[in-house]
Amino acid sequence: MRGFVFNPTYSFESFFMKISLINPLIVGLIACASLAAQAQNLAIVNGKPVPKARVQALAAQLERSGRAVTPEMEQQLREEVILREIFMQEAQSMGMDATEEFKVQMDLARQGLLIRELFGEYQRKSPVTDADVRAEYDKFAAANSTKEYKARHILVDKEEKAKTALASLKKGGKFEDIAKKQSKDPGSGAKGGDLDWANPNSFVKEFSVAMTALKKGETTATPVKSQFGYHIIRLDDIRNAELPKFDDVKPQILQQLQQAKLGEYQQSLREKAKIE
Repeated sequence: MRGFVFNPTYSFESFFMKISLINPLIVGLIACASLAAQAQNLAIVNGKPVPKARVQALAAQLERSGRAVTPEMEQQLREEVILREIFMQEAQSMGMDATEEFKVQMDLARQGLLIRELFGEYQRKSPVTDADVRAEYDKFAAANSTKEYKARHILVDKEEKAKTALASLKKGGKFEDIAKKQSKDPGSGAKGGDLDWANPNSFVKEFSVAMTALKKGETTATPVKSQFGYHIIRLDDIRNAELPKFDDVKPQILQQLQQAKLGEYQQSLREKAKIE
């Protein structure tokens, strides 16, 4: 082992001079490191640093949901993060994070986060375009650009009852009163058989064909049979269909297309998976 070798040319003055030069450098580096740590941390809770990144993550979640993060909201998020750290430390001190149930729940939470990121990434890479939304609206408009009909009906379960109701109408009976008394349609019966304005495609085929064959003010001469029973139909009015404007329904169409596209992606993954 080599021992200490005294160097007569090395003075204590020069030693202390070097120390005095080095110390400020070390202190400065330590101070910088401390400031950097403080800049990254929101607070120190029971000796444990709480990173600011948690606040940023919560803020990002709010922004993704469409909520603006105001300065007041950011302060609330800071307090929320600190409270979470306090509660988490207490739970850990009680050993709650070591239970099997907790581990299972953590695994489920991890799955949920990964799946959310997967679907989010898919939607970012395969977005629904404005052209897709417009094409869907045009398809809807083409299917509903006919006429709208305002009709009433009386629905009964037997043909004989329908014929009896028709006979009452021919004798001057009021359609609305007969519908209220005899119709078994719970929706329209109480309203005198009123079906409001509707596209013919919203009814079963037998009903739609009979209704559109009528002229304004006419009633079907014979009962119309459908899967629901026997109908007596009166046509009160006809008008051109009033379609919603594209800009008014664009958000709903976009959401529907996104859900449909995501559903197809999920189904494709299911079909490709090897399940034993």
